This record gives sequence, structure tokens and C-alpha cells, in this order.
Amino acid sequence: MQFIDFGIGLCENPRQWCLKIARARAVALCEVRFHHNEQSSSKTFASGCWVPRPGGTDLTRVLLVLAMALAVTAGLTDWRWRRIPNWLTVPGLLAGVAANAAVSGLNGVKTSLLGAGLGLLLLLPFVFLRSLGAGDWKLAGALGAIVGPGALVDLLMGSIFVAGIMALGLVIYKRRARETFRNIGRMLRSMVMFRMPGAEVSLDNPRSLKIPYGVALALTTLLFGVGKLTGRL
Repeated sequence: MQFIDFGIGLCENPRQWCLKIARARAVALCEVRFHHNEQSSSKTFASGCWVPRPGGTDLTRVLLVLAMALAVTAGLTDWRWRRIPNWLTVPGLLAGVAANAAVSGLNGVKTSLLGAGLGLLLLLPFVFLRSLGAGDWKLAGALGAIVGPGALVDLLMGSIFVAGIMALGLVIYKRRARETFRNIGRMLRSMVMFRMPGAEVSLDNPRSLKIPYGVALALTTLLFGVGKLTGRL
């Protein structure tokens, strides 16, 4: 009886079947080691072949550090001068696209552009309502280009929570709770009626309480990055 023993390598056609068995075992070994190490390295060496890490929203240490550095710098400028300059956000967006391309190739570029577009799109209505500065808007786009759309949604949700805490503390400190609730009602009414709010609730009003959103987004990104790097998130 003719048979094939995969463990020992006895084959009815030694030259052809043994080559097929060797290839199958090498591919299986590559896949096993790749899945085991894909979280710790952008490329994995197994059985003499380099396997590139696929594109997606998985964040490497390089991308996390880049996002944290950009956010902290933007937060400091927003806190000190109440503005986030273009020389920081535009190069940050381009650096995010380049870093994702280096990590994940074409898939990384697609993920980066999708994250940037999502950040700019989600915050654009608040820019039109004059409740968010253009620098904050561009910062969200730059961070989206670095971390991708999935992580950006987490950052934006977290930053809303942080900004709310900052706003609550400022309202209590300034004793402006009644006026604040009145302005919130005006903004909600404007959004429902699809019209621009009055000047009293815009950034142009010198008496309005202003929360530096760039600072809130920077704190959120810093906490997110530390949590990812330490394995707590």
C-alpha cells in the first residue's frame, strides 16, 4: 500500500510531495508565529520569511508617541496663547500619513486619511456655529491622521467628558450657572432650527466663558497613550 507519512516524510512521489509538504508546513508556521507576535512588532520573522503587519487601527508605539507629542504641544499653545497654529497641525497631519504608510503601507495611508477626514467632518458643524476654533478643528484632523478613525472616536468622546469637567469647574468658579444654562438652551434651539446662534453664545463674545478644547483633547490623548503603552487599555 502506498501512503504519505507527514510526520516522517515518506512519500509515494518523494520529489513532488515532499516539496508540497515542506511548503505547507512553512506557511502554517509563518501564520502561527505571525498571529502570536502581531501585537508586538510591525513585522514578524518566521521560517525565513518576513510577514508585514496588516493595516488597520492597531496603534504601534511610534504612532502613540507621535500623537501624544502633537497633542501635548498643541495643548500647551492653546493654554498659553488660546490658539493652535497651522505650523503644528498641518505638519502633524502629514507626519501621521507618513508614519502610517511606514507602518502598514497602502492600508496605513487609507486608514490615516479616513481618520483625518472623520475628525474634520465631525467637528465642522461646531466651527460653523462659532463654538469651536479652527485650530482645535485642525488638531482633531491631525490626530485622526495619526491614530486612525477608531481611536479618534474614543479620543473625541473622552475629550468631551474632560471639557465638560473643565467647563463645570469654570462655571462654578465664575458663578455663572444661570447664564450658562440660558446659553446652552439658545445653542440647542439654534441647532434644532438649523440657524446660526446669536453673538452672545459665540467665541466672538468677550464675556463668554471659553474652554480651551485643545487642552481637553491633549489631556485625553495623553491618558489614552499612557493607557495603551502600559497595557491598561
